[in-house]
Amino acid sequence: MNKRDYYEVLGVDKSASEDEIKSAFRKLAKKYHPDVCKEPDAAEKFKEAQEAYAVLSDKDKRARYDQYGHQAFDSNGGAGYDFSGFDFSDIMSDLFGGGFSNSFFGGRNRQTRGSDTLKRVNLTFNEAVFGCNKSFNIDVMDNCSACDGKGGHGETTCSKCHGTGTINTEQRTLFGTFLTKTTCDACGGKGKTYKETCSECKGKGRIKKNKTIEVKIPAGVDTGNQLRVAGMGEAGINGGSNGDLYLEFYVEEHEIFKREEFDIILELPLTITEAILGCKKDIPTINGVVKLTIPAGTQNGEKFRLKGKGIENLHSYKTGDMYVITKVIVPEKLSRDQKKLIDELNKTELNNNSEFKKIDKYIK
Repeated sequence: MNKRDYYEVLGVDKSASEDEIKSAFRKLAKKYHPDVCKEPDAAEKFKEAQEAYAVLSDKDKRARYDQYGHQAFDSNGGAGYDFSGFDFSDIMSDLFGGGFSNSFFGGRNRQTRGSDTLKRVNLTFNEAVFGCNKSFNIDVMDNCSACDGKGGHGETTCSKCHGTGTINTEQRTLFGTFLTKTTCDACGGKGKTYKETCSECKGKGRIKKNKTIEVKIPAGVDTGNQLRVAGMGEAGINGGSNGDLYLEFYVEEHEIFKREEFDIILELPLTITEAILGCKKDIPTINGVVKLTIPAGTQNGEKFRLKGKGIENLHSYKTGDMYVITKVIVPEKLSRDQKKLIDELNKTELNNNSEFKKIDKYIK
C-alpha cells in the first residue's frame, strides 16, 4: 500500500511553518486518538498523523523528506520511518492533561530508536566517479555485551514506581487538582532495577565501540552527497531499533579535470601556431584517450563538446558530457630566430580582422 504524502496527511502546504505543522497535528491527534475516538480506523489515522508529524517537525528529517520523499526513511524491506523514539508526551499532555496515558506510545519500557550517526568520508576523484568499496572505522554507542544492554544483573521490579516507569504527583492550585506524570528517577523509566550494576557499562546498558565498516560507494557521488547505511548508527534503548549511519562525501580535486555535476571540464593548452593553423590533439578522458580536431583559427576559450565522455548518472541511466576549453598559451620568452619569424608574420597585415578595425576607427 502506498503511503500518503506527509503534508497531505496533516493538511498543510509544503511551505508550512513549524507552528502550522504542530497545530495541524494537535487537531488530528485530538480527533483520532484511540482513547477518545471510536471510529474503526481511528488508530490507523492517528498513527499516520503521528508518523507525519515526527518527520515534518524535525528540521533535518523534513529536509531529507522534501528531497527524497518516503524513500529517505525506507529501510529493512520498506518498513518506513521508525518513530518509536519520538517523544509525543508533551504535546499529548497539552491536549489531554497531565494525567494522559502514554500507553499508546509504548508506556513503560518504551523502545527507543538509536540516534543516527554522521561520518565524513574522503574520496579521490576516481573513487567518486567510478565507485569503490571503502573501509573505515567509526565510534558508536552499542549495546553492552556483558549485560545484553540492560545495565545490570539480577533484575527486579522498581520499588519506587512499582514497575510503571513513571511517578504520579498531585498538584493543588486555585483551579483544582492536577495529576502530573514524570519519569521515575530511580529506574530511568524502565520499571526495573538491578541488584548488581554492570561494571562494564556502569549501568548505562550501552558502551562506545569502535567498529570497522565496509561500504560499497556507488559511482557518480559528489561532494555533499550523503549515503544512508541502515541500522549502522547507535544502538536503540530497551530493544529499540538501531539508528542509521549517514556517510557524507568530500571529493578531492583532480589535477586536470573539473566537475560540474555529471559533466567533465578540461582546459586544453594550445600554442599560438596550433591555434592559428589547427591541429589534432590527444585528449585524456576518464575512460581513455580520444582524438580531437582543433580547426584553424581557434580562439582562446572556445569550447568543444565530447558527448557521453562524462560521468555516468546511475539515477537517470544517462552519462554526462566532457567539455574541452581551449587556452592559447602566449610564450613569455622568444629566441632571436623566433622573434624574427614573428616580426615577419606581423608584416603580413595580421590586424585586418574586423575586431581591430572597430578600435582603429576611434584612434585615427
